[in-house]
Amino acid sequence: MAYSFEAQVRSDLGKGASRRLRRDEKIPAVVYGAGQEAVSVTVDFNKITVAQAFDSFYSETITLVIDGKEVAVKVAAVQRHPVKPKIVHLDFVRV
Repeated sequence: MAYSFEAQVRSDLGKGASRRLRRDEKIPAVVYGAGQEAVSVTVDFNKITVAQAFDSFYSETITLVIDGKEVAVKVAAVQRHPVKPKIVHLDFVRV
Protein backbone atom coordinates (compact mmCIF):
# COMPACT_ATOMS: atom_id res chain seq x y z
CA MET A 1 0.00 0.00 0.00
CA ALA A 2 1.52 3.33 -1.06
CA TYR A 3 0.99 6.25 1.29
CA SER A 4 1.11 9.87 0.19
CA PHE A 5 0.24 12.89 2.32
CA GLU A 6 0.23 16.65 1.82
CA ALA A 7 2.40 18.48 4.34
CA GLN A 8 2.66 22.20 4.98
CA VAL A 9 5.82 23.84 6.30
CA ARG A 10 5.20 25.58 9.61
CA SER A 11 7.10 28.56 10.90
CA ASP A 12 5.17 29.06 14.14
CA LEU A 13 6.88 26.70 16.58
CA GLY A 14 6.42 25.95 20.27
CA LYS A 15 3.89 24.48 22.65
CA GLY A 16 1.14 27.04 22.03
CA ALA A 17 1.45 26.78 18.26
CA SER A 18 1.32 22.98 18.42
CA ARG A 19 -1.80 23.10 20.58
CA ARG A 20 -3.50 25.41 18.08
CA LEU A 21 -2.61 22.99 15.28
CA ARG A 22 -4.04 20.02 17.16
CA ARG A 23 -7.23 21.96 17.83
CA ASP A 24 -7.52 22.52 14.05
CA GLU A 25 -7.09 18.75 13.44
CA LYS A 26 -3.48 18.95 12.27
CA ILE A 27 -0.51 17.00 13.60
CA PRO A 28 2.82 18.76 14.07
CA ALA A 29 5.70 16.76 12.64
CA VAL A 30 9.37 17.04 11.74
CA VAL A 31 11.25 15.69 8.72
CA TYR A 32 14.99 15.14 9.16
CA GLY A 33 17.93 13.09 7.90
CA ALA A 34 19.87 12.53 4.67
CA GLY A 35 22.32 15.32 5.52
CA GLN A 36 19.68 18.04 5.11
CA GLU A 37 18.18 20.53 7.51
CA ALA A 38 15.24 19.47 9.65
CA VAL A 39 11.90 20.84 8.46
CA SER A 40 8.89 21.38 10.72
CA VAL A 41 5.64 20.47 8.97
CA THR A 42 1.99 19.74 9.66
CA VAL A 43 -0.05 16.83 8.32
CA ASP A 44 -3.78 16.13 8.36
CA PHE A 45 -4.92 14.36 11.54
CA ASN A 46 -7.76 12.37 9.94
CA LYS A 47 -5.69 10.98 7.06
CA ILE A 48 -2.84 9.94 9.36
CA THR A 49 -5.24 8.34 11.85
CA VAL A 50 -6.78 6.17 9.14
CA ALA A 51 -3.38 5.17 7.70
CA GLN A 52 -1.72 4.39 11.03
CA ALA A 53 -4.21 1.61 11.69
CA PHE A 54 -2.25 -0.52 9.20
CA ASP A 55 1.13 -2.03 10.07
CA SER A 56 2.51 -1.07 6.66
CA PHE A 57 2.30 2.62 7.66
CA TYR A 58 5.23 2.05 10.02
CA SER A 59 7.33 -0.16 7.73
CA GLU A 60 6.87 1.17 4.18
CA THR A 61 8.17 4.33 2.55
CA ILE A 62 5.74 7.24 2.71
CA THR A 63 5.63 10.13 0.25
CA LEU A 64 5.21 13.58 1.77
CA VAL A 65 4.42 16.39 -0.64
CA ILE A 66 6.04 19.46 0.94
CA ASP A 67 5.59 22.69 -1.04
CA GLY A 68 5.07 20.72 -4.25
CA LYS A 69 8.18 18.56 -3.80
CA GLU A 70 7.85 14.85 -3.09
CA VAL A 71 10.00 13.58 -0.23
CA ALA A 72 10.36 9.87 0.53
CA VAL A 73 10.27 9.27 4.29
CA LYS A 74 9.70 6.60 6.91
CA VAL A 75 8.09 6.98 10.31
CA ALA A 76 10.85 7.30 12.91
CA ALA A 77 8.82 8.08 16.04
CA VAL A 78 5.20 8.55 17.08
CA GLN A 79 4.13 10.40 20.20
CA ARG A 80 0.64 9.59 21.42
CA HIS A 81 -1.65 11.22 23.96
CA PRO A 82 -1.36 9.35 27.29
CA VAL A 83 -5.13 8.85 27.67
CA LYS A 84 -6.89 9.63 24.40
CA PRO A 85 -6.33 7.56 21.25
CA LYS A 86 -4.67 10.50 19.44
CA ILE A 87 -1.31 11.05 17.80
CA VAL A 88 0.36 14.15 19.23
CA HIS A 89 3.55 14.38 17.12
CA LEU A 90 5.32 12.50 14.33
CA ASP A 91 8.99 12.23 13.36
CA PHE A 92 9.81 11.30 9.78
CA VAL A 93 13.29 10.40 8.52
CA ARG A 94 14.21 10.91 4.88
CA VAL A 95 15.04 7.77 2.94
